[in-house]
Amino acid sequence: MQQHKFGTIAIIGCPNAGKSTLLNNLVGSKISIVSPKVQTTRSIIRGIACNDYSQILFIDTPGIFAPKRDLERKIVRTAWSGVRSAEFGLVVIDATTGLNDEFNELIKRMDNKDLTLYIAINKIDIVTQTKLNDLTSQIENLNIFKKIYKISALNNKNTQAMLGEFFEMMPEGEWQFEEDELTDAPSKFIAAEATREQIFLLLEQELPYSCGVETEQFEEQEDGSLKINQIIYVMKDSHKPIVIGNKGSMIKKIGTRARMQLSKIFERSVHLYLFVKVKDDWLNDMDELMIS
Repeated sequence: MQQHKFGTIAIIGCPNAGKSTLLNNLVGSKISIVSPKVQTTRSIIRGIACNDYSQILFIDTPGIFAPKRDLERKIVRTAWSGVRSAEFGLVVIDATTGLNDEFNELIKRMDNKDLTLYIAINKIDIVTQTKLNDLTSQIENLNIFKKIYKISALNNKNTQAMLGEFFEMMPEGEWQFEEDELTDAPSKFIAAEATREQIFLLLEQELPYSCGVETEQFEEQEDGSLKINQIIYVMKDSHKPIVIGNKGSMIKKIGTRARMQLSKIFERSVHLYLFVKVKDDWLNDMDELMIS
């Protein structure tokens, strides 16, 4: 009879390497938001994967980069706290960008971390075999990773084989979560993230970075549906009409798409109500928004 195994793996990398897409792939459900914009993930998202005998807690960290603004500094501090809480590290690198300056700086900072490191070259389906071979050789020459995986998180290429190896290498230990749990994030936080994802996808340029979302109400109704009230915080009066849109067109679009996503996540009908509020210092409450 197999003994139970349990371990934690931090998913680490530069912005837009595909870490959140990979986490969603590994746990088999969308628990972390995905956007083409960099620095979409602001907080640590923890996902859980199991097989018959092994359980893994994956810690999806925000992309690690050189911060310039207060929000960016908070994001980077959050990322490193996620790294410190793990036993293993899975560095995700974008095959199209290779070993750039951001990656090299990340690796320098990983030198003093007591982690067994693995690396996943992501997006291998959009580079040539020659470029992939060259990148693999460069990574091998670093001599710091126990194994190199070549994957496409978006298209599920080689990810399940990698997950199978992770299950095998976990140390013996009692499971920390129920078998059917996919994340330990509060439902109110997951709901807020679904709306924030649509803000990133629908609003232009820098505005999404100055928006925060708080779930004020999350209640199950008598018919089994969910009633969710959320506040979208913006930092300037001029931002509010942009989020609302002409005759409410943008806030309606954000709400419709977020509601559809939430219905899939919670597997039930959702009634979503969005309100926009100007709060120039909402960043001071960012830690609370991350865990609400």
